[in-house]
Amino acid sequence: MKKPEFFSRSVLANALWGFRREFMVVGLFSFVSNLLMVVPTLYMLQVFDRVMISQSELTLISLTIIAFVLLGIMGFAEWVRSWLLVRLSVRLDEYLSTGVFQATFESVLNRTGTHVQSFGDLTGIRQFLTGPAIFAFFDAPWTIVYIGVLFILHPLLGFSAIVFCLLLAGVTWATHYYTHEPLEAALESSGQALGYVQAKSRHCEVVESLGMVENLRRRWREKQQRALGLNHQAQEWSHRLQEISKLVRYSQQSLIIAISSLLVIDGRLTPGAMVAANLLMSRTLAPIDMMVNTWRNFITARVSFLRLEKLLERGGRPSSLDDAVPERAELLVRGLTATASQRAKPILKHLNASFSPGEVVVVVGPSGSGKSTFARCLVGIWPERQGEVLLDGRDVEAWDRHLLGPRIGYLPQEIELFEGSIAENIARFGEVDPEQVVRAAKRAGIHEMVLRHPKGYDTQIGESGHLLSAGQRQRIGLARAMYGDPLLIVLDEPNAHLDDAGEGCLLRAVRELKAEGRLVVMISHRNNATAAADRILKLEGGLLVAEFRRQELAVAS
Repeated sequence: MKKPEFFSRSVLANALWGFRREFMVVGLFSFVSNLLMVVPTLYMLQVFDRVMISQSELTLISLTIIAFVLLGIMGFAEWVRSWLLVRLSVRLDEYLSTGVFQATFESVLNRTGTHVQSFGDLTGIRQFLTGPAIFAFFDAPWTIVYIGVLFILHPLLGFSAIVFCLLLAGVTWATHYYTHEPLEAALESSGQALGYVQAKSRHCEVVESLGMVENLRRRWREKQQRALGLNHQAQEWSHRLQEISKLVRYSQQSLIIAISSLLVIDGRLTPGAMVAANLLMSRTLAPIDMMVNTWRNFITARVSFLRLEKLLERGGRPSSLDDAVPERAELLVRGLTATASQRAKPILKHLNASFSPGEVVVVVGPSGSGKSTFARCLVGIWPERQGEVLLDGRDVEAWDRHLLGPRIGYLPQEIELFEGSIAENIARFGEVDPEQVVRAAKRAGIHEMVLRHPKGYDTQIGESGHLLSAGQRQRIGLARAMYGDPLLIVLDEPNAHLDDAGEGCLLRAVRELKAEGRLVVMISHRNNATAAADRILKLEGGLLVAEFRRQELAVAS
């Protein structure tokens, strides 16, 4: 199967189309299963119309054996199609999970979505493919076949089947008409309420210490109440229509017996055909009735499909098709403008600057001047920018991110560590090179601190590194930025949580990186950081207002 490119148009639809052969095989076994569904009907017909008249035990035994064999084949076909759909859903998950994982991160990075629903949507589609609703779609075409058999028994039975099918089809349409909008809105509102809780729980210490729990709970309750209201509206209509569907089915059973009885009394139908007609009518209406009862599953899967398809279509950004990596830390910024959808004015405005290998540049400026945004632009993770940020002659976003990542060191202002060991965090969760890990840790001044732990570099730091102090997290983040062989190191407020000893280690590490020909860009509020600087850039109001040497800092201030 030829795989479509991830993040191309209609990726999810193309992925499902790639499994069309598997769906055809499922359809084939559905054909066998539904064809053999008439076995109980035929068996009943033969028993009443032949065995009862002939009183032949041998005929009864033969018919029973044949029926059991055919029913065994039918059961095998049912099992195989269920097994195939389970395998198909697993393969679909394996096929799409990498793309969903990447698109989720890109979506959050680009501020076009959240991570709350993406894998839940993929799970929902997978469960739909293995649930009863999908079988209703495979079985629905056989309604026509069963109606044809009823016409063969007697035209009045066939017309009765058509009337009941139309009634149930009307119930199905009404179910969709009255429930799909409130149900889709309820699913969206539930996702928003869940996302709200998850976002606030990440800052539970602040929420608890400042007594904000009750205030946030009220806001969450408003979102949850809206979701519950919409869900109640959809459920109320769904239950009403299910009761109507049940009434139609019960009426069908009674009415078909009455019609069959009249035909038997008139001599136009045998007693065996009467029983068979009742069984066939039940099989005729079963797929439509299943659609009514599982319509919620269909709506949920549809919402998941559309949301996941939208995520995959917008989630990725193009990267280089070659395997080239930057060789020189030549960085050129031309006409850089950074914007944000929630801000009327640009954050950065037409910045121009150049940086050379072996240079240490410190970016200073008041809070809100765009320094952190500038740092994000330099490493290619700010989504809304215009202009050029060229690393070794190519736009930083045009490099293959998987190949570019090891050549860049980045320390964000808010340190994010991950569940795992200290060594794994420093090594960026790739293959751990002990020598490189220790080297980066020594540069960051944490080697002795790490060795004081009983398990050393294998010490588990917990989710987000919550078992460490802010200063320790910052040093581990600094070691991670310097791990490997980065050409460009961008440090955003690297000394915010460091004591004097930590700041001394930072300045020594920066000088070592400079001596090795690395390009170091530091964002800082502290004047101490300028001790190792070759140049200082001053931002103010998103503009580059000054550029001077370290010796001129006092004059510029």
